[in-house]
Amino acid sequence: MNNGIKGALSGPEIWTGAQLADRHDWIETLEPQDIAEIDTMLGTVQKGSFEPGDFAADDFFLPRLKKRFEAVQRQLEEGRGFLLIRGLPVERYTLQENRIIFWALALLVGQPQAQDRLGSRMHSVTNTNLRVEGSDEVRSYQTDDELTFHNDGGDAFMLLCLKTARSGGMSKLVSVGTIYNEVLRHRPDLIDVLQQPFHFDARGQHPSGLKVQSVPIFNFFQGKLSALYKRRYLLAAQRFDEVPRLTEAQQQAIDLVEQICNDPAIQLGFYMKPGDMQIANNYSVLHARTKYEDFSDPQARRHLLRIWLTLPNGRALPPVFAQTREFGTSYLNRHASAAQV
Repeated sequence: MNNGIKGALSGPEIWTGAQLADRHDWIETLEPQDIAEIDTMLGTVQKGSFEPGDFAADDFFLPRLKKRFEAVQRQLEEGRGFLLIRGLPVERYTLQENRIIFWALALLVGQPQAQDRLGSRMHSVTNTNLRVEGSDEVRSYQTDDELTFHNDGGDAFMLLCLKTARSGGMSKLVSVGTIYNEVLRHRPDLIDVLQQPFHFDARGQHPSGLKVQSVPIFNFFQGKLSALYKRRYLLAAQRFDEVPRLTEAQQQAIDLVEQICNDPAIQLGFYMKPGDMQIANNYSVLHARTKYEDFSDPQARRHLLRIWLTLPNGRALPPVFAQTREFGTSYLNRHASAAQV
């Protein structure tokens, strides 16, 4: 089932938090010339009526940043799979200006895609006081809950931090390839289990109306391992009568994945600051966030902007991804002709 790959995986996308803890090559900082280019760009666009989608990449003149973000694209797909970019002075811009800047920078990385059934291509990640429990459609990013390790939609996700919480809200990343190697080391019998279909609650967001989607957690295709993993939604799907109960082997497999992800030596943890941008490949990196305590003033609450992206240099994707709400758009963008056959 693993496309002919035998033994442990290797490559730049295989890393641990312990290996990166004393390194800073996964962090980049915007330079004064970059900020000056952004400020000049802001002076050339109509800000009052801006909505994501109003502007295309050609509407923003950012030659210096375009070159920098071409390297970001390569790091996402050919390197370790993530970066943290610091130094955007968000406090000196209005919310609308920050949205324009974020949209312009995202277009330098890839093509933004819909994040919900309404077609929204930029989300505010903030606490809305809604709860996932008791609702078919509330999603975890709308709460202050802990977000256990998962991936978002598209080839990559991009976050811009505008405001931080009073406490908590640590970001965490883990390498999918490292998870695979650790499963292989501890329980090789579960490797095949993780390549069999699991059922995930679609949270009312599937474009075709599916309540549940069935996808393996580990997916090998053309020599690359890609994952789809959302423990919370995997367990939420068990509320539907038509969904088979998790087998003992499946439960053991997801418990082991959680154990590996939560190993302090495996995961990389950091706090985002205002002006930080976190960008990661959804197939090779899982991300998480600890629970946070917010400020009582709604204007001071934790607030991030989020965009999902299809990458121009994205990998070939397994056909099973075509029917997922997370990866269907990216799949069709790259494999449209094959999908119509």
